[in-house]
Amino acid sequence: MKSDDLIITIKKEISAIKDIVNLNILKIKYLGKKGYISSQFLLIKKLNKKEKINKSIIINSQKKQIKKIIKERIKEIKLIKNNKQYSNHEIDISLPGKFIKIGSEHPLNYIIKKIENFFVKIGFKIVIGLEIEDSFHNFDALNIPKYHPARTEKDTFWLDKNILLRTQTSNIQIRIMKKKKPPIRILTSGKVYRNDYDNNHTPMFHQIEGLYIDKKVSFTDLKGILSIFLDFFFGKKYQTRIRPSYFPFTEPSLEMDILNKNKKWIEVLGAGMVHPNVLKNVNINSSKYNGFAFGIGVERLTMLYYNINDIRSFYENDLRFLKQFKLNNFI
Repeated sequence: MKSDDLIITIKKEISAIKDIVNLNILKIKYLGKKGYISSQFLLIKKLNKKEKINKSIIINSQKKQIKKIIKERIKEIKLIKNNKQYSNHEIDISLPGKFIKIGSEHPLNYIIKKIENFFVKIGFKIVIGLEIEDSFHNFDALNIPKYHPARTEKDTFWLDKNILLRTQTSNIQIRIMKKKKPPIRILTSGKVYRNDYDNNHTPMFHQIEGLYIDKKVSFTDLKGILSIFLDFFFGKKYQTRIRPSYFPFTEPSLEMDILNKNKKWIEVLGAGMVHPNVLKNVNINSSKYNGFAFGIGVERLTMLYYNINDIRSFYENDLRFLKQFKLNNFI
């Protein structure tokens, strides 16, 4: 039988089959170990080399065509079966449609955007940067001495003797000051890492830091911006205070506290005038320029904003916890 005649005959046989079981039987008849195609390959052993090549090409072509025809018929049978199945089902158009609830924004993301929105409106530019950092940008350039306890493995995740997971977003301030000449007014946010874990600390948390470098920047400017920010953020429902503090990278330094509902002072941010040594490390003339920097712990502000007692709740992926936040648009 000619090749074309064979394929036409097989097509007729296959199209007459109405179920998968009989189609598999037909498949074995032509493609099985003892089927038609296998028998044809056995016959070509007696032929010469040239005839073997020509005959093999024909048989392989037949095999591919038969496989394709069977595969298409399987799809047709399944489609017919599904159509029959669903055509017997009546659709009640009076039933309510399926409603898929839209997921809500995580409270930490919401608070980050809320803070960023405030500072963008007063001229700060958002920048982001590396989470894996070297010791110069994370410690040395920030005037943090070699013997400082923050450099130990008890506080910092070191990847080797020089590379670490950043402990603060101040590393971005250093990189920006090295590249850009004043005036500089930036805000950076992101993940930071410290070796600590309890109901008020996690090994990974979020910080937001601001930096303003220009001529004649004063401590009064810093105090004014931070006071206005806290009034904006909490809606003037908390009493605030400013007290002296110490940071290696700022001088003078301060911390701002709010008086919570339990009449306890809670520290919410640290700030100060950028230390002259830091400006020197990034080749900025401290006799011509000065400025201030501030750092905000996002989780702590979020806990106060929503009256949450355990920081670990943010990372447990408990939908019961996350669904209780109604995040309104603050822009």
